[in-house]
Amino acid sequence: MTTPDLDALAHDIKLWAAELGFDQAGITGTDLSGEEPLLERWLAKGYHGDMEYMERHGMMRARPHELLPGTLRVISVRMSYLPEHAAIAHVLSDPEKGYISRYALGRDYHKVLRNRLKKLAEKIQSRAEQLVARPFVDSAPVLERPLAANAGLGWTGKHSLLINREQGSFFFLGELLVNLPLPVDSPVEEGCGNCVACLTICPTQAIVEPYVVDARRCISYLTIELDGPIPQEFRPLMGNRIYGCDDCQLICPWNRFAGASQEPDFAPRKQLHAPQLLELFSWNETHFLKVTEGSPIRRIGHRRWLRNIAVALGNAPASPMVVQALKEKRDNVDDMVREHIDWALAQQSGKLEQQNRKTARLIRAVDKGMSAHAR
Repeated sequence: MTTPDLDALAHDIKLWAAELGFDQAGITGTDLSGEEPLLERWLAKGYHGDMEYMERHGMMRARPHELLPGTLRVISVRMSYLPEHAAIAHVLSDPEKGYISRYALGRDYHKVLRNRLKKLAEKIQSRAEQLVARPFVDSAPVLERPLAANAGLGWTGKHSLLINREQGSFFFLGELLVNLPLPVDSPVEEGCGNCVACLTICPTQAIVEPYVVDARRCISYLTIELDGPIPQEFRPLMGNRIYGCDDCQLICPWNRFAGASQEPDFAPRKQLHAPQLLELFSWNETHFLKVTEGSPIRRIGHRRWLRNIAVALGNAPASPMVVQALKEKRDNVDDMVREHIDWALAQQSGKLEQQNRKTARLIRAVDKGMSAHAR
């Protein structure tokens, strides 16, 4: 293809991406050599926790051309997911409800984006028969955020997520590796400046320095990726967050510009939008699998679901109903979940004792006042 042909094709790729529902598309090369020392340092410090697959693939994450030999360009796309009625403050401020990261309220984004990327490849191939392409949506070791930044979709924020000047950070990323020498886009100017709001707001202080996240401390990692017990030091800090955490995005000033997604697949499922913790805790595995069919939540399985909710119930206000629900579930779960239920019961017991002491003091004060009045 001639240079004018490639220029025209790059222009049309962005039009096709918009027609397929992507909010933006950009094109970049495959050189991520500058990211390799950063990735090596992050892995060496153990910040990936139990995500051994991060280490298994080594530097391939920074070498897209090794994933698909012959790759010359990466088409990076983004798609907004923030629901129109996100109810973020409503749920986070109610400790009797379970907070689910807003990206997980609808259909699994992996399938949505991958299918659209395949359609984009088909459109490209109609103009370039020699195309060899492969789509990725968290499905292979690809450093998607540096690629997206290089393609001009935004800049890497201090919370390590990509930020777009017009639409904040509530969006998914996907990539299409191609063997065409398309013209590349330019990165955009970084816009965080001196702001450190995301570092200070993080409940577990997981952002250990600007642009560096220790996953072992991150609530998203603890509730989604970690398969075993959640360290006790982090349980009280999790509050009612039962699947993921959005705090570092919620505090980001750029998300004032985040618009609602118009994608029907990302519309919140009623049972997940603003759910009561006790209702969620009552689900058996069959019901859990039914409600989460086609949802990213299903991947954590029922036992981790119960583990996370048990922690949230331990953090909930003192309630005999919560204690009863925890006790009823205790003998029907494995040792890992039972450990978290016992922790929650201990938290509830302490709160109930404190509540009883407060009530007793109030009663004594009332009795003393009435006695003085009678004299």
